[in-house]
Amino acid sequence: MAVWLRVVSGLVGLSLLLLVLDAAIRTFVLPRGASVMFTRIISRSSRIVFDLIARPARSYEQRDRVMALYAPLTLLLFPTIWLACVFGAFAAMFWSFESVAWSEAVRLSGSALFTLGFDTPRHLGPMFLGFLEAALGLGLLALLISYLPTIYGSFSRREIAVGQLAVRAGTPPSAPEMIIRAHRTGFAERLDPLWQQWELWFVEIEETHTSTGILSFFRSPNPHRSWVTSAGAVLDAAALRLALLDIDWTPDAATCIRAGYLSLRAIADLFSVPYDPNPAPDDPISVTRSEFFEVYEQLVAAGVPVKPDREQAWRDFAGWRVNYDAVLLTLAGLVMAPYAPWSSDRSPARRHRPPIRRPRQRRAD
Repeated sequence: MAVWLRVVSGLVGLSLLLLVLDAAIRTFVLPRGASVMFTRIISRSSRIVFDLIARPARSYEQRDRVMALYAPLTLLLFPTIWLACVFGAFAAMFWSFESVAWSEAVRLSGSALFTLGFDTPRHLGPMFLGFLEAALGLGLLALLISYLPTIYGSFSRREIAVGQLAVRAGTPPSAPEMIIRAHRTGFAERLDPLWQQWELWFVEIEETHTSTGILSFFRSPNPHRSWVTSAGAVLDAAALRLALLDIDWTPDAATCIRAGYLSLRAIADLFSVPYDPNPAPDDPISVTRSEFFEVYEQLVAAGVPVKPDREQAWRDFAGWRVNYDAVLLTLAGLVMAPYAPWSSDRSPARRHRPPIRRPRQRRAD
């Protein structure tokens, strides 16, 4: 009976070790989006704990301070749990192969994993197990350390564009505000470089936020900014430019929208977010017809050249918005994005009220 127990212990240890290696490789090394069950269990468990801590907070700012720690601590939690699993897996294998007491197997595993060297196996086979455990322990730590600069480099590039958008669209970002500011500064007809810049931004976040999913939950330094609400503001501004503005047509805004909704859909696929991959132009969207007409009148009052047919402009805008409407709102709720019009304010997961104190914006004389 003891022999069978030791055989089963060795097989369980080997299976656990392979599970950890698979999770580490597909989470940090594989250059594509992969849904790893082990990693998702850690992430979701950590999210439940942080949601419970943030729930009593009375203001969004307090919840934001709590949730700002979620992604960094979860990232550090990955190698911690992996090392604990490696420790248990090799302890089981040492107990299976070395025929020692369980306490001695734990001692052998700890000595090898942390390279302490105070205890070594007596036989050649378990001795190689010790060498392998030491190499894996150092490798998992080196993997995290080597990827931290990559992760924070991607985060920094993402946030530079988000910060630049605040100059054009305010905080929180607003598509109508972006169009009005562009008109007042004389750049309404020369926004093509902006659409090109954000097209590249969308392509980059699709690559970085699907290969390293935890990046989606890294929050902006400014609690009232978010990569999700910024993406929504740019996509809405591009849709308004195509559907509403009475200026010469160029393809850059359209390609920006296509890059944007393909990027958001790829990130949504990683988190198993459902959406219609081929929506009809007349499918319902979260922006109402009356809200669109309010923006229409707002642009008219600001002197922005708009198309005279409001109904056709509404149909054109809805035809663009339907491509990203569902995924934008769901991602805004998933990352607990701050308040922003036409995105997080109508998210199905969390509905935000406008901040009580809005930052004052100086108007040019």
